[in-house]
Amino acid sequence: MRNWYHVIPKNTGLSSYVWIVFCILPLYFIFRSSSTMEIIIGVLAFLMFFTSYRLSFISKGWSVYVWVSIEMAISVVMTILFGYVYFALFLAFFIGNIQKKVGFLTLYIIHLLSTIVAVSIVVFRQNEMFFSQFPFIIICLIGVILLPFTMFNKIKQERLEGQLEDANKRISQLMVFEERQRIARDLHDTLGQKLSLIGLKSDLAGKLMYKNLNSAKIEIDDIHKTARTALKEVREMVSDMRRVKLKDEIIHIQQMVEAAEMDLNIEGDPELTNTPLLVENVLSMCLKEAVTNVVKHSQATSCNVLIKQSPHEVLLSVQDNGIGISDKVSTLSGHGLQGMRERLEFVNGSLEINSSNGTTLTTRVPNL
Repeated sequence: MRNWYHVIPKNTGLSSYVWIVFCILPLYFIFRSSSTMEIIIGVLAFLMFFTSYRLSFISKGWSVYVWVSIEMAISVVMTILFGYVYFALFLAFFIGNIQKKVGFLTLYIIHLLSTIVAVSIVVFRQNEMFFSQFPFIIICLIGVILLPFTMFNKIKQERLEGQLEDANKRISQLMVFEERQRIARDLHDTLGQKLSLIGLKSDLAGKLMYKNLNSAKIEIDDIHKTARTALKEVREMVSDMRRVKLKDEIIHIQQMVEAAEMDLNIEGDPELTNTPLLVENVLSMCLKEAVTNVVKHSQATSCNVLIKQSPHEVLLSVQDNGIGISDKVSTLSGHGLQGMRERLEFVNGSLEINSSNGTTLTTRVPNL
């Protein structure tokens, strides 16, 4: 259920200003009446409707149905006495927010029938003001028929999409956890035994230095051999891990930008030299995240990528001509920026953000 400050319906095909007019317009119909008693009844009904409408948003359980019933009664009174039928649209919107199927269908049927009966009574009485707005009355009736189902299905879809997103996040977290566990097992199996052996042989060599120099040299040679074997196994393990090369990621972002119908300009050589695989992998992930943000959030028409490798550092810059991002977003974890910073910390890198004339993300990773 939405909060009370969302009483102005959204995503219904009508502007918020139109709904505000619907909120104020009843007073015009009320004060057209010649009877003072009718004016008093109309003003009280007007105040009671929006009080009940607010309370229906913040209530839970059976009290929601009580407030909606009061609103239906007020809507019928306003239609019959003053020819104002548009409160029925507010009710149609609210009923669509009720996700219990039985409650939704019950209120929908009662509201539809009560609105049709009230309109029929006014038509039978031949209210002149009512006939002058007859096309809008027809549109209102169509809204009463369709709007609840539209809102009901939309909210249900949003809830399912939220559940799916939460499930995907959970799966991603489990995949990361499993990958960490696998790497930990591989490191333990690869290095644990050999590092323990190196430690024991180092202690033994230290003791033999003063007793048997030849035996100490033999132990030191064994330490060298064990260390070389461990280093070789670690390299093999790292090479078996999936590493994304920067030149391969360039192909992926080209496809992404072309699909978004944006212009892409790439400067520099994506073929990095003398750069560790881990550093190149981090840069590739940062490039992918930055360009994804450009496509999704920037509303830009062009994207420029600069790759510059110097003896001291590797610079990767992604610039767009879009709407930019606020300082508040850049200082928080919005758009994956926090994830980029965390990845760069592992390789002593940094991330700079410039939001003038679009957005420029500059990544710097020092050469170790």
